[in-house]
Amino acid sequence: MALQEGDFIRLRYTGRVGEDIFDTTDEENAKEEGIYNPRAEYGPVTVRLGSHHIIVGLEDELIGKEVGAEGEVDVPPEKAFGAHEEEGMKSVPVTQFREKPKRGTRIEVEGREGVVVDVIGRRAVVDFNHPLAGKTLNYSYAILERVEDPAEQIKGLIKLFSGRTDIGISIADGTAELELPPAITYDRRWMVWRGTLVREIFEYYPDINDVVMKETISRPATPEAAPEITEAPETEETAETEETKESEE
Repeated sequence: MALQEGDFIRLRYTGRVGEDIFDTTDEENAKEEGIYNPRAEYGPVTVRLGSHHIIVGLEDELIGKEVGAEGEVDVPPEKAFGAHEEEGMKSVPVTQFREKPKRGTRIEVEGREGVVVDVIGRRAVVDFNHPLAGKTLNYSYAILERVEDPAEQIKGLIKLFSGRTDIGISIADGTAELELPPAITYDRRWMVWRGTLVREIFEYYPDINDVVMKETISRPATPEAAPEITEAPETEETAETEETKESEE
């Protein structure tokens, strides 16, 4: 059956600009291209078609395809990261930099990330457009399977948004319970995206009325006490032996 909006699928893909890979679900491709992130979870991703979890141009290509399909598609800028706009180029005083700016330096100004493309006198020209804005992208892909189980779908969303694969999911009586690992509140990416996760759960699963996030912290194991060393009681035989040694000396 052809895929349609609302279907969850497991997908493998690699995105390129020209010959250069900029995004991939394949660990070996990432290593070969020099973009490997040791903290990233590689492998197929779970996405919901129609929710723009992936580039619009790639999503449009997948809708109507069958599970098992493999292919390649060129995605124009308007269906990727948009056009490169002159309004995204700004002149910034060098006094706003902690260090002397150079071409290629990535900075954040008023919550916007950009890259220095030129330095003229006391001002730096910063491009706040997305690095891939104005570029045509090429994606190769493989649709591995349709994901039907709601718990597996939510696990896929958690990995997609936060990169985490260590959160347990159970769904019962209108409640989705998430078993959180200890200290997850220190994970900035999780804290930023968990609100989006909850919103999408309520949007996609009308039978779920509550989302419970449970963090369990277990008591640390008590270290084992070192065994006490007790001196053996002195016997008559021991005393005689000690006396013999003293007399021999």
